[in-house]
Formats: sequence, C-alpha cells, structure tokens
Amino acid sequence: MKITDVKTYIVHADKDNWVYTKVFTDEGITGLGESSVEGKELTVREAVSELKRYLIGKDPFQIEKHAYVMNRDGYWGSGAILSGAISAIDGALWDIKGKALNVPVYELLGGKFRDRIRVYANRWFFGADTPCELAKKAAATVEKGYTALKWDPFEKAECTISNDVLKRALQSIRAVRDAVGDEVDILIEGHGRFNISTAIRVSREMEEYRPMFFEEPVMPDNIEALAEVRSKTNIPIAAGERFYTKSDFKIALDKKAIDFAQPDLRETGGITEAKKIAALCESCFVPVAPHNIHGIVGTAMSLQLVAAIPNAVILEHSVEEIEWKEKLFDHSIRPVNGYITIPGRPGLGLELDETIAQKYPFKPMSMIELMFD
Repeated sequence: MKITDVKTYIVHADKDNWVYTKVFTDEGITGLGESSVEGKELTVREAVSELKRYLIGKDPFQIEKHAYVMNRDGYWGSGAILSGAISAIDGALWDIKGKALNVPVYELLGGKFRDRIRVYANRWFFGADTPCELAKKAAATVEKGYTALKWDPFEKAECTISNDVLKRALQSIRAVRDAVGDEVDILIEGHGRFNISTAIRVSREMEEYRPMFFEEPVMPDNIEALAEVRSKTNIPIAAGERFYTKSDFKIALDKKAIDFAQPDLRETGGITEAKKIAALCESCFVPVAPHNIHGIVGTAMSLQLVAAIPNAVILEHSVEEIEWKEKLFDHSIRPVNGYITIPGRPGLGLELDETIAQKYPFKPMSMIELMFD
C-alpha cells in the first residue's frame, strides 16, 4: 500500500474553523485526521501541503518513521504549525492502518484499557453573562447528563485582576457550585491570563469551591512560573494544550508544574506523540485529561488514545449545538450520562462527507478577536 494523495478541508462552524486532512492510498483505503491552530488554519493547510511532498509514495503503515522524519526535517523546531499539520496526518495514518487491519486504533496501541471515558462540558455557558444565567445554564447542562463543567469566569482580566472583577468571578463560581451541588466537578479555565502573584491570589480565593483543576493560570511557556503557582495553591493545576512535544511535557513534569496533563491531539503530533506523552506522565503519576474542542475527528483521535492508556481520567467535550455538524460524518459521537463509550469500528470509525464539508468553507477568524472582543 502506498500513499497517493493528501487533501485538507477547512470547515467553518460558528466561531471555529475545523481543519480536516484526508490521506488517500492506492488500495482505496483513506484516513482522516484533524488539526486546528486557531487563527492559523490556512497556514496549517500549507504545512500539510509541504509534508505531502514527503508522504507521496510512502507506506502508510510506517507511522512511527513518518512522525520522526516529519518532526526532524521541520528543522527549525516543531511549534504549533508543524505539530498541528503532523497531528492531522498522524491521525489519518492510524485511521488507514486500523481500517486495513479491520480493527479500531486502540487495538494497535496495546488494546482497550477501558470501555468508556468521563467527559467534562465546555462551551455550555455561551450567552450567560450573570451568575444567575450561568447557574441556569449549568443546571441545564447537568440535566443533559454531564458531571463536570469548565469555563473561564474572569471577564478578560489580564495579568492582574481588580477586586470588583474578582468578586464577580467568585460570585459566578459560587452560583454554579450552588446550582450543580457537590457531586458535579467544576473546572476553572485561566487562559494563561495572570501573573504569578495574581494567579496565586485567585487560586486561594477559589479553594472553597473545590475546583477539580485550575487550567493555565499563567502563560504555559514559563514552566517555572507555573510550578511556583502550583506550589502555593491547594487547587490542582492543569496545562498542556499549548505544549507541542513530549519534550515540553517532560520539562513540565521535571519541574513539578502540573497535576493534570492536557495534550491536544490536534496540535501535539497526533496519537503517536500523545501516547509517548501519556507514558511520561504515567511515570510521574500524573493523570492525562486531553484538551479537546472543535471537530469530531479530534474527539475520535482522543477516544482511541484514552481507550488504550491507564492514566486517562477525563476528556473535554464541546456541547454547543450545530444542526449540520453531525451530518459531516457517517457516525456520531455523543456522551451518555457523562461518559462517551469508546467506538469499536475500524480505524477512527468515521467517514467525512466532503459534499457537506464544502458547503461551509473557511472564514477568517482571529483568535485575538475571539479572546478579547
């Protein structure tokens, strides 16, 4: 079997552009993968096109070799763009191999460790601007079966936070906790917005509400700062969606900077690199909670990984409703009672309807605008 073509489809969906890559072979078996570096989707597509020149004519089964060569020959360092492109290709290659051997990808990763994975809801809070509105949306999301909710309550605060904004944030957290009770986990997103002293202050103020974790309280590129925050709060610290290689995670683990590792399989080299990251984390007794928003293929990739590793504890899941979204694929992936059952279909278990994908072409979206408008 040889690779004959690589195509990328960018599908616009409300506030996102989903970047899907499809790898074709001379035996008619195709594979899907996903990457998405927000605001840089066209650049990622070009990176996939550059890697295509290497892939044409290659054996799609040699996944480890291809991951090594594509990373090595990137030469100037992996970074988000190259890692994102490799992620999509890597997912597609695993998909091809699973289909060719008629097994789900997790069988190729060592077999199934679990039958299902707990999920936490993200994007449940859209349109809620007050503690009362958040409480109502939180209760409604729990009614759908979710047992964990994540959101950013900090109103675009940067570096420091005023007493007034912190007060409103704590009111929102209290309202959600009161609405969902003690049995539901709440997870707090920081988006790397605070300096060290403010992150510590905010963490201590939130402790009474018992968050499962505080995600990216400071920018993740300064591991020492992350480690200092972790050392001075009783709330577990999570990070990793903006780490791009196993080496990034090794530094964070060595510095004891994280309690939860959050590799994003669309941006960290795909299943191949994420499996190695999970093994590093396992050796340090750090659980894995993959970052996972945007498209369904990324979810499918994540599910195959968490099925096969011992230290996966929870997976992110976007709950926003887009009527046509599931029509993009021949199978849907939905949580039931707060869990997603691991699919048992060959490969990743999905086929893309290219006709529908082409009805929703790319639209420019600035990550900066999304974060600060």
